[in-house]
Amino acid sequence: MLKQAMGVSHAKVILIGEHSVVYQKPAIALPLPAVKTTAKITPLNNGQQRFASRYYSGPRQTAPIELEGINALIDTLLARFHAIDSAFELKIHSDLPAERGMGSSAATAVAIIRALYQAFGQPLTHEQLRADADISEHIIHGNPSGLDVATTSADAAVWFHKGEDPVDLPFHLTSYLVVADSGIHGQTGLAVKHVADFKEAHNRLATHAINHLGALTEAAKDALLKNDVLHLGQVLNRAQAELRTLGVSHPRLDQMIQVARQNGAVGAKLTGGGMGGCIIALAKTAKDAAKITTALKQMNILETWTQPFLSEEVVYDDAN
Repeated sequence: MLKQAMGVSHAKVILIGEHSVVYQKPAIALPLPAVKTTAKITPLNNGQQRFASRYYSGPRQTAPIELEGINALIDTLLARFHAIDSAFELKIHSDLPAERGMGSSAATAVAIIRALYQAFGQPLTHEQLRADADISEHIIHGNPSGLDVATTSADAAVWFHKGEDPVDLPFHLTSYLVVADSGIHGQTGLAVKHVADFKEAHNRLATHAINHLGALTEAAKDALLKNDVLHLGQVLNRAQAELRTLGVSHPRLDQMIQVARQNGAVGAKLTGGGMGGCIIALAKTAKDAAKITTALKQMNILETWTQPFLSEEVVYDDAN
């Protein structure tokens, strides 16, 4: 019997390791638990299955192609629960900006899965949650690493290898991370395909960049554990150079990164798939973070967030 239920998830940023993680290199990602996505299921008596969201509201069977992955996920779970004819409204509310490398699609899938399992009174393990979320992520992104799903459902920073269980990465870093939205939709699926095509055409160059990104991620882990902010900043800068080599940056991102570095960032890079989306900038102090934010806003960057690394917990703070 279907009952009313709600599932919750949150945003994420990749500190380092995007794209190389697809090729069996490690990545580090940070959950942003204050930036939430919720999925609420309410039973209906009219025989319909309906969506209600900022992108589309109406019958599920007439949803746009952008919801193909989510529809496939729901179809799979309803069949598993022998409830394909259940009538309900699925209301999705998200604070995450879409297509910005913050895990919007994964967060949506995680919230829906949690809501559906609760609605049908079914137990849900974290392993099953990740497996189910991959149903929609493969349709949306083609060859996802699984990092978005792991982090949007996690409570701590994540050390991630594709094909392995994510590992919590506790650390104590006395610094601040500024996240800034370029206002340009990221293109994760296209970026992943671009790297694959670039690797096929320029194997030696691409392989060197991917291997270096893997080594830089190991160096970032070491810097986090040692509270070495300056070294971490240098590592982030080098990672950005390799991401540019792979062709997944964007002139707007490059400009934002330059401005951030000129205004106190010890390191800055894109985060997520790239070709748009967000950047992250590492600052030693709150004053430096505020200066970076001000400089970015002077570029007409409308959305920024500042995250202090003051404990093992990932703390989210809206800098607007």
